[in-house]
Amino acid sequence: MDEHTASSASTAIEPERYELVEPARYRFDLDRRGFLRVLSAMGGGLLVVSTVPVVAQQETGRGGAQGAATDALAGWLHIGPDGRVTVYTGKVEIGQNIRTSLAQTVADELRAPIGVIALVMADTDLTPFDQGTFGSRTTPTMAPQLAHAAATAREMLIDLAAAKWQVPRQSLAAKDGVIADASGRSIAFGELTHGQNLTGVVSSQAPEEPRDRWTVRGEPLHKVNAQEIVTGKHEYPPDVIRPGVLFGKVIRPPALGATVKAVDDSKARAMPGVIVVRDGEFIGVVAPNERAAKAAAAAVAVDWNLPTGLPTSETIFDYLRQTAQPAQGRGGGREAIGADDSNPPAAPTSTRSFDATYRIPYIAHVPLEPRAAVAEWTGDKVTVWTGTQRPFGVRSDVARAFHLAEDRVRVIVPDMGSGYGGKHTVGAATEAARLAKAAGHPVKVVYTRAEEFMWGYFRPAGVITISAGLDASGRLAFWHFDNYNSGGSGLNTPYAVAAKREQFHNADSPLKQGSYRGLAATANHYAREMHMDAIARATGRDAVDFRLAHITDPRLRTVLTTVAQKAGWPNASRPGLGLGIACGTEKGSYIATAAEVSRTPDGFKVERLVAAFECGAIVNPDGLRNQVEGAIVQGLGGALFESIRFADGKILNGTMAQYRVPRFRDVPPLDITLIDRRDLPSAGAGETPIVCVAPAIGSAVRVLGTVDTALPIALKA
Repeated sequence: MDEHTASSASTAIEPERYELVEPARYRFDLDRRGFLRVLSAMGGGLLVVSTVPVVAQQETGRGGAQGAATDALAGWLHIGPDGRVTVYTGKVEIGQNIRTSLAQTVADELRAPIGVIALVMADTDLTPFDQGTFGSRTTPTMAPQLAHAAATAREMLIDLAAAKWQVPRQSLAAKDGVIADASGRSIAFGELTHGQNLTGVVSSQAPEEPRDRWTVRGEPLHKVNAQEIVTGKHEYPPDVIRPGVLFGKVIRPPALGATVKAVDDSKARAMPGVIVVRDGEFIGVVAPNERAAKAAAAAVAVDWNLPTGLPTSETIFDYLRQTAQPAQGRGGGREAIGADDSNPPAAPTSTRSFDATYRIPYIAHVPLEPRAAVAEWTGDKVTVWTGTQRPFGVRSDVARAFHLAEDRVRVIVPDMGSGYGGKHTVGAATEAARLAKAAGHPVKVVYTRAEEFMWGYFRPAGVITISAGLDASGRLAFWHFDNYNSGGSGLNTPYAVAAKREQFHNADSPLKQGSYRGLAATANHYAREMHMDAIARATGRDAVDFRLAHITDPRLRTVLTTVAQKAGWPNASRPGLGLGIACGTEKGSYIATAAEVSRTPDGFKVERLVAAFECGAIVNPDGLRNQVEGAIVQGLGGALFESIRFADGKILNGTMAQYRVPRFRDVPPLDITLIDRRDLPSAGAGETPIVCVAPAIGSAVRVLGTVDTALPIALKA
């Protein structure tokens, strides 16, 4: 990123980065028989099929699949005759350990042992509709829903036992999977239900356990399926095998935006057991094994129409400014303004102004597990096993591609190897379904790492401009913040400012872009915190004191002062060491991070990272610590190494050999403080801890005085 200086008594400041999703990639031709079948299913009449692609969504997860979750208790929870409890949720286990934390929630409210709780997750035929697993919403939204269901079931079980024994219900209590009375008489949950569904609806009025009396929640329980994972028994999406499965490969263009001019597939068709599939721009092959599929794909010769005149990673920032649209207020343009919430305020009189521009590169998600899908047709219904954060959204994508009613598509998501916001859309599901339809067998498609880079989507590039000024007392008089393309999440400053204007501007993106861990909050926090730090440094103010003078939120003050104390602020600096700090709030949780860096012959090294994190009441401290540490390590990559290089629609560093992500040796000692607030509802934790890593490092580098030529793109000024 670059920073450009400004005006009057202005002081040069410094820089960073960030969101959308691709349109539906395929819409397959509908043959005459298929058309008549669809028309018949509709009872005749006029069929209108839209061919307009789905509009890309800023900060995805908010579009696509439509539906409503059931309020029927049986849709959420079932107690078998053996007392085992099956819980249903459309949420996805991506490695964040919600399978455990949600089980803890149900066990606590139902009064059942954790060992009898099993979750069925992300199966569109079995679980209630869910918009998707994104935005750190599982703990604040799904956990309360399951708590309501479990509490409702518990009260129904007490009613059943009271009726069976002909005693007042007030004399009974649920505990350890049984209903018991004061004399010690008890009856197991399964004996009461006989495996039948509990009828009725989930009630938000059922009494729930106060947070200060949690017994299972709040405990650092290990993963409920840890044994399956460590023994290799657990099955991830690329592991799925169906009887008679074949293997598919898609022939992909050499550049984004390329179209087919001519195809010669004769060599591939001559290979034993190979099926070539052509449908519009879609070209794929199916073979008995992966090696044969790869060879067949290589044998298909395609002449492509290649795009021209596209921006590159060198020109993208000017391009985004040139194509930016005006902010449109609340909604489309994501605008937040001053206290009267009317027109953008003019800059008040100030004694000193500070202007800077921050450049945000595209970066890749690099999930541990690339996209994968297995598709199997039974008549006119297709089942797809795939890794996605939005199973119901992928169901909609597949149904749309094949002109099917959504009840003819089933999407099953095995617990998968991470997503980081990168698996909202999964083209592999539709690709596998198209190849399976042609082959008449189940087909598996697994992306290579190069395909994952090229045909997934990226964290958006962007440009952020900030103009701020101080009044005569040294307080912020105005704050003008404009984000071009990288997103509006985390746009609003938590600092008290007399007049502010904060806007997000959509722009054209030459690369596919979409959600990424923390959404645009990472970019917006980076720019804001670096700007605050630079103002403090330019005016001789202590960076922590300057922030505290503008913070009214006690939760933000707590994490900042906690980290400052743990990091030894102000830095009892030794020669060659620098200490930087940053803080912020996003998704209802709060983070502060401090970084200690040392000077090296070729630049600098991160020696230590200190963080304080608060997300309300902690459900599982062990799982939470893992989430915070994981986010911080991922944040290192965005701060120090990661940046997509591209030209002519081609990714130039789309392999693991070329695209640098954090390695073990890059990770410094981590000092994490988790602040448990049982007096507050639980907020999400998967995203917020990432947002202050880059500005804390950038702040420390500035203190150290390392020259720009030694800095990665994320920290260049």
